Amino acid sequence: MDLVLWRHAEAQEWTEGCDDMGRTLTSRGEKQATRMANWLDRQLPEGARVLVSPARRTQQTALALARKIKLRPELAPDGTVAQLLEAAQWPAAKGCVLVVGHQPVLGQTIAQLLGLTAPECSVKKGSAWWLRTRERDGLLQTVVVTVQSPELL
Repeated sequence: MDLVLWRHAEAQEWTEGCDDMGRTLTSRGEKQATRMANWLDRQLPEGARVLVSPARRTQQTALALARKIKLRPELAPDGTVAQLLEAAQWPAAKGCVLVVGHQPVLGQTIAQLLGLTAPECSVKKGSAWWLRTRERDGLLQTVVVTVQSPELL
């Protein structure tokens, strides 16, 4: 199974009293989303499932991909690693699942799947981590396929 974790692109700053779920992408964020979406569209298999947090900024990021998306409330900013992995059906699902979500849960998921001692990895806004599960000598392993940043595309 392939699991692609895509952090939403740059969004408006959070301020006291603002609706976090309603924050939108900045113009820089829109460019980041477009660059990464163009790259992902060339790499993702046709049948890849796209799961998206209900936050406005993640929806805007995912819509740049121009593929069918499914909003999943458990991927909201307060979601957990367990909820993300269950939604993606890791590691049992067939094919590829793209999750568009938030820090810190994306970084926590990466750290857990790679068996890191740190509680989370830093995931830049707009970047994507592509992970793959495989079986080797009877053990499940997680492999990093690639990490992409919109600034380098």
